[in-house]
Amino acid sequence: MQRQERIGDVHIAFDDQGAGAAVLMLHPFPFDGRIWADNIQPVINAGYRVITLDYPGFGDSPAPPNILSIEQLGDLAAELIEALKIETAALVGLSMGGYVALALAHRFPERIWALALADTRADADGPESRRGRAVALDTIAERGVDAYLRQSLPRLVSPQASPQLLERLFGLAERREHTLTTAIAALRDRPDRTHELTQIACPTLVLVGAEDQVSPPGQMREIAGAIPRARFTEIERAGHLSNIEAPADFNHAVVDFLRGVSAATRGSGTR
Repeated sequence: MQRQERIGDVHIAFDDQGAGAAVLMLHPFPFDGRIWADNIQPVINAGYRVITLDYPGFGDSPAPPNILSIEQLGDLAAELIEALKIETAALVGLSMGGYVALALAHRFPERIWALALADTRADADGPESRRGRAVALDTIAERGVDAYLRQSLPRLVSPQASPQLLERLFGLAERREHTLTTAIAALRDRPDRTHELTQIACPTLVLVGAEDQVSPPGQMREIAGAIPRARFTEIERAGHLSNIEAPADFNHAVVDFLRGVSAATRGSGTR
């Protein structure tokens, strides 16, 4: 059952299911926590407590009074962990969720027992990406939200994705114009975190769809190479939304990683 937590002047809707070590799943843009529908139960079945949230303005979370940055979203996620009396959590962040996870892990490393970065980036937007954000904002302003989604969603899956999958994604996507435009601005203005990767001390999984057009495998492999304790996994027949295009492979990679970390930490007496 979905609950809401007030953090300052912001309300966050979230689901909290299962029992065991906590796993916080951070969703991609332009979706909310429902995007994890194919992924939650396998993690719960593996013996973990799974928390999913809707960023402010997404899903069931009311719009915030002010524009929120990626750093602020990371702070809100950390405060939610604290409000739920969770000492440490594993983070699973996909795309925009990876940006939030990196922000949280940098600011609150002591709160993180494991980190999974899926189909995301550590660098800031370059000139080409910033031009793409400008086109997105113009499309929303001039042609509307639906036109923007129809234009942008195909790039989030592999070229062979079915029309049915695209329609499913269209149904899951956020449609509030203000939410989309402010989130695009937050994505555009996020900082470069490549220099912080070497400071990540917790066990880390870096996974990517083999046909990701947004965060290509080569770039994700570089992220894994920069993080001291990272494992790299490439998921075949999947694009940027590898969790929804190849859920079985995605779930296996995440659960196998979490179990490995859990076994290692139990053996060492930590966490």
